[in-house]
Amino acid sequence: MGSCEIYPQTIQHSPNGRFVVVCGDGEYIIYTAMALRNKSFGSALEFIWAHDSSQYATREGSSMVKIFKNFKEKKTFKPDSGAEGIFGGFLLGVRSNSGLAFYDWENAELIRRIEIQPKYVTGVIATDQSFFVLRYLPEQVAAAQESKAEMTEDGIEDAFEVLGEVQEVVKTGVWVGDCFIYTSSVNRLNYYVGGEIITIAHMDRTMYLLGYIPKDDRLYLGDKELNIISYSLLLSVLEYQTAVMRKDFSTADKVLPTIPKEQRTRVALFLEKQVCVPSDICPWKSTMLLFFLLELTTDSGSG
Repeated sequence: MGSCEIYPQTIQHSPNGRFVVVCGDGEYIIYTAMALRNKSFGSALEFIWAHDSSQYATREGSSMVKIFKNFKEKKTFKPDSGAEGIFGGFLLGVRSNSGLAFYDWENAELIRRIEIQPKYVTGVIATDQSFFVLRYLPEQVAAAQESKAEMTEDGIEDAFEVLGEVQEVVKTGVWVGDCFIYTSSVNRLNYYVGGEIITIAHMDRTMYLLGYIPKDDRLYLGDKELNIISYSLLLSVLEYQTAVMRKDFSTADKVLPTIPKEQRTRVALFLEKQVCVPSDICPWKSTMLLFFLLELTTDSGSG
């Protein structure tokens, strides 16, 4: 396809997969993903994509952050506490010696500052001891920005809702819907959904998540020797578990028939762990009964 003009220290595809960026030697180059044609370049110690592939940001030194849109520089700003690292996604994260600050992509306005030193930010905030799962609340942010009443020097206090903290160290991770799939420091491949940690595999060496392909129902990982391995992970199972944790039982009922028979025991064990308040009609019990009936009709060959 071609050769890179710099020694790449990092490589990232854009969220839509159309572009790939390499960053190293204080520079970045954006290429088209299919033909490796040079699209844009510039100076940067670090480069991150926004959730929208038309936007990205670069870090120059420990005090300067630049935001680009459609490959043109849109805004340059200097975070109050400096910039030791940047993170992409729905918000622009900037790590400094005093903590982590989130800014909006449109105007680089401070959304929330948190006193934490993250190693990894991608919908979760991972530290050296654990990771936190947060939910961004754009309605609360919009209301606070309009009224200005709830704005403090640390931003908007209600910008995030903490969904949970897990005492595990994340090495690499990827989101599939509302499920966070990750490799841990003890070489486990797990996923987090609605407060539950489910182990997919115990690995015998350090592996790095490459991504998930829904049409294959497979998760792909690689190691430093360039070996690629994959694990089966059904999207229908993830969708069902997500619907259950949201208490969206109508969606769960629609997804249930698409789950293969050999996966039902696994899903039943997931349901068994859920807490249900005592009542005559309990969603978990009715779902378990449905599993039982499905097993009976499948085994007997009746419709």
